[in-house]
Amino acid sequence: MKTYERFIKYTTFNTTSSSENENQTPSTEKQRVFGQYLVEELKGIGIDNAYIDDKSFVYASIPATKGKENKPKIGFIAHLDTVEDASGENIKASIVKNYDGKDIVLNKEKNIIFSTEKFPSLNKYIGNDLIVTDGTTLLGADDKAGIAEIMTMAETIMNNPNIEHGEIKIAFTPDEEIGSGIEYFDVEKFDADFAYTVDGGELGEIEYENFNAASCKITVNGVNVHPGYSKNKMKNAILLAMEFNSMLPPEQKPQYTEKYEGFYHLGYIQGTEEKTKLEYIIRDHDIEKFNQKKEFVKDIINFLNKKYGNNTFVLELKDTYYNMKEKILPNMHLIDNAKKAFNECGVQEKIVPIRGGTDGARLSFRGLPCPNLSTGGENAHSRFEYVPVQSLEKMTEVLLKIINIYAE
Repeated sequence: MKTYERFIKYTTFNTTSSSENENQTPSTEKQRVFGQYLVEELKGIGIDNAYIDDKSFVYASIPATKGKENKPKIGFIAHLDTVEDASGENIKASIVKNYDGKDIVLNKEKNIIFSTEKFPSLNKYIGNDLIVTDGTTLLGADDKAGIAEIMTMAETIMNNPNIEHGEIKIAFTPDEEIGSGIEYFDVEKFDADFAYTVDGGELGEIEYENFNAASCKITVNGVNVHPGYSKNKMKNAILLAMEFNSMLPPEQKPQYTEKYEGFYHLGYIQGTEEKTKLEYIIRDHDIEKFNQKKEFVKDIINFLNKKYGNNTFVLELKDTYYNMKEKILPNMHLIDNAKKAFNECGVQEKIVPIRGGTDGARLSFRGLPCPNLSTGGENAHSRFEYVPVQSLEKMTEVLLKIINIYAE
């Protein structure tokens, strides 16, 4: 089966994870349904040891070919879930063949147009066949494209006994998008020397630097009094929350940052005069700047509590993951061989920092060096997500080339 055919099949599974259920893994049962399907597919191509555990992690391995048993054990990892930001239900994937560079009508009935002015990345793919949605849902290339590429790589190896390789490890993980699943990943059971997550964007991207990340939850406790009789009595928690937000540096909002620049991002606010809750994420590639950002939040909280009274502002600040760079630098063969694989497959590689997180970051800190590779997808987390057929097939070729390089 071609990678793109496999991918389109996978888009029919709704695997949206749920941050409301982040204390259970998987956060949604539909991820498990997809994982069970993949286990059966793995077994169907001859990988009999494939299984899904009680947390919905899918594990499988392909034994080394004769004479290659001493070669490194390489892992390939992708995630089952899709993001909550756009609907993952009833995805209608279609192929725009031989894309001509013009705006694409995704949904004539609802007048949803995929505009080249708004999305100039389309211009890179003139002549390609683009897999798109009908504009009402995401596509799910993040990360079903990665799963499809790994699965097709595995099928190619199982169908071609002449391909020499070391032991190959495969895993598909739940709840990557909400950042809670990977803590249950069994590194010892996976038993790889190192791995790649296949969870990136544009074809050719290699990522081994990601944000240091923290979650920041603030509860503002106010005092509500009838507004007609509230002078010198009311403490409006909504307004106090707004005051806190106004004290953060405006230039460090995500919409004003790029590349290695960090940010504070308000992702949730809900409340009344009596109680208001704020939820932020704090990000920076540089660990010193990251720590400074956290300390700045604490300073603001302390200042406002002195101003309005103790426990008016209650802060819950928690680190969630760290920049994997320090764990990859001693294992730069992973990056060098990925570059070589892309180049030998006719693709110009591009080293880019991840402006987000990845399962590989946390795995790297647990002893499994794990940089990230492209899938070929564009506009992740969006109703205008798409992936070129040619990128899917080429990325499968790149994975096979990486295996070949390590076998040599």
